[in-house]
Amino acid sequence: MATILPSPPRVGMVSLGCPKNLVDSERILTKLRSDGYAMSPDYAGADIVLVNTCGFLDSAKEESLEAIGEAIAENGRVIVTGCMGKDAETIRARFPNVLAVTGAHQYEEVVGAVHEAAPMPPSAFLNLVPDSGLKLTPRHYSYLKISEGCNHRCSFCIIPSLRGDLVSRRPDAILREAEKLIESGTRELLVISQDTSAYGVDIKHQPRTWHGQEVRAHMTDLSRELGKLGAWVRLHYVYPYPHVDHVIPLMAEGLVLPYLDIPFQHASRNVLKLMKRPANETKVLERIRNWRTIAPDIAIRSTFVVGFPGETEDDFRYLMDWLEEARLDRVGAFRFEPVEGAAANLLPDHVPEEIKEERYARLMELTARISAEKLHAKIGRTLDVIIDAVDEDGATGRSKADAPEIDGEVHLRDAGHLKQGEIVSVEIEDADEHDLYGVPARSVMQKVGTMLGEML
Repeated sequence: MATILPSPPRVGMVSLGCPKNLVDSERILTKLRSDGYAMSPDYAGADIVLVNTCGFLDSAKEESLEAIGEAIAENGRVIVTGCMGKDAETIRARFPNVLAVTGAHQYEEVVGAVHEAAPMPPSAFLNLVPDSGLKLTPRHYSYLKISEGCNHRCSFCIIPSLRGDLVSRRPDAILREAEKLIESGTRELLVISQDTSAYGVDIKHQPRTWHGQEVRAHMTDLSRELGKLGAWVRLHYVYPYPHVDHVIPLMAEGLVLPYLDIPFQHASRNVLKLMKRPANETKVLERIRNWRTIAPDIAIRSTFVVGFPGETEDDFRYLMDWLEEARLDRVGAFRFEPVEGAAANLLPDHVPEEIKEERYARLMELTARISAEKLHAKIGRTLDVIIDAVDEDGATGRSKADAPEIDGEVHLRDAGHLKQGEIVSVEIEDADEHDLYGVPARSVMQKVGTMLGEML
């Protein structure tokens, strides 16, 4: 007689904010799937909806509140988690019908809330999940979170109050997770945290045994071991501590991608002091020059805040001159926005909105020009590209200088035969301010072969 399995409750997920939040969502869904829950891609099919919120900026909070409201309107049974969980009173005041509110990376609490709101029918046949866990990104790349929290107290940031101080994972646990992801098809690991350079400080860089060898809980050691696993390794949220210099040779060796995501935020000593961040912009320029000597193809991306309280026109001009000299590959900018609970709100001399907009436009114009110049210099070169999407017209991918969703892309013609996740050699034919355009090197060779055949 056939066994009739009970239907498991179905869970929908809305994940907002940064990649760190996305990793939290993946872990929550993985635990729920291992407990037997099914996943729903829409509101209509879900027995319960989780909204993983962002609370970094007031605009992000409003987006989170709108998402909660939409989930309640479309489904009605909603659990809220994530950074905005710290503002449980605000959420409940606006949406008294939410079933539960939990904070950032409180996995047990949110899973417990789901169990209470939508209990699982007992069945030994439902508790199935892949070894690599469930993913919200394409199969070929994965975010790898190495720590939580942050020990910095930047005046514009409330991350420590949302996620606490630095808590590092064991290096062997990180490497085990990375190995499983690669075995399941991951070709690119994106290493993330609040402060990747500080990894292991809280646990005094305690070593752990991995495949018979000791590996310290340290950014350099972890990067080296991840590089040995055979996937692209991309480092995000790297503060320019002195030991970052020791990672650059790993890039030259090919163990780590020649890419650094460093949140410089500003260059003016005055503004950096107001931000409560290190003010060593001259030394940073020297280090960037040294990094480019060791790893000439290194791509450096960063973010900057314009219109910070107390920023003068001289401060902003200094930043622009610094950027002209630094010639960073990728730059994002934010107009200063007060965040509830941030110390910067109490600073004097707030910059008028129209001046913020004018400075933002000038900075983006400068960095777009620099980006275009650097990308045009790649025309004629052959670059390795990881393929993200393929259709009948061609394919879209990324070079080693491009992280998914935040950097540029490489658009390929004559590439309909390629597959997502494949890493191919591409001859670059053109460029604009943000993207590259090219053709798979094999297509180039086929064309040359055809021409030679015609000549003969």
